[in-house]
Amino acid sequence: MKYFKLLTIYFMSISYTYVGVRHFIDPDFFLAIMPNYLTFHLEFVYLSGIAEVVLGLMLLSKKTRKTGAIGIIILLIFVFPANIHLVQSELSQSLLGVTKSQSIYRLPFQGLFILIAYWHSKNN
Repeated sequence: MKYFKLLTIYFMSISYTYVGVRHFIDPDFFLAIMPNYLTFHLEFVYLSGIAEVVLGLMLLSKKTRKTGAIGIIILLIFVFPANIHLVQSELSQSLLGVTKSQSIYRLPFQGLFILIAYWHSKNN
């Protein structure tokens, strides 16, 4: 189990860092799923990108892992409305080239990612 936990730490770190960088390389992808009721769309895309990079890197150090994991939980909760918006918006789905079914399929993964981050916030 210890080996698996270490693998998930590295996987999460690489994934969050990569996706965070993508916020700056291809902001239009993330802008496409921003709910209309929010303002400052581009600013939120960049802010969440910075958060993903920083939090992803924080997972690598035992000293910062707990804080990074808790930060990821908070981030995932804050970006969940964008995933809901993707389910509800045919325009967003067409811009990203996904079906409604695919966007629905993504939703439970947010919960799984939160559980994994919570697991990494524990000192075992």
